[in-house]
Amino acid sequence: MQRVLENRNISPRVSSACPAALGGPRAAVAVWLVVMSVSVLAVGCRNVATTWTSEATSPDGRWVASARSQQWGGPGTAYDATTVYLKDVESSRAPTQIILFSHQYATMNLNMQWITPAHLVVTYGPNSKPGDRVAVEFQAAKVEGVDISIQQQSGEAAGGSH
Repeated sequence: MQRVLENRNISPRVSSACPAALGGPRAAVAVWLVVMSVSVLAVGCRNVATTWTSEATSPDGRWVASARSQQWGGPGTAYDATTVYLKDVESSRAPTQIILFSHQYATMNLNMQWITPAHLVVTYGPNSKPGDRVAVEFQAAKVEGVDISIQQQSGEAAGGSH
């Protein structure tokens, strides 16, 4: 028994959700380019580097103030920030963010000084590059009994810490 197949002119069924069906190969290439661009941007947004760190221990040794400048890169996502944390060395808890600065370059001027075992003073200012500005984005005034003060450096004093 021999099967006879008919040659019917049936057009293939293609879902209208398929970009290639809407515009052919050009649409498929355009979709591929969009997907690749979004993928590259998503990966690029995670590019972060630490550019500076410092620590200052309280006079009684109970607290450690630490600062970290970081620089993020990527198309349209570049950002520079310095974060100051406070850590109770007698606790297993993670350090608490107490100050956040944003600035235009990889580093800024920052100095942490303990006045007493319960009073931290952070002095800050822009680095020496022209046009640098520093903005205080967040500041805690007191954390677990530790007073936190910030002071902006005067024009002459700006230029030292990092």
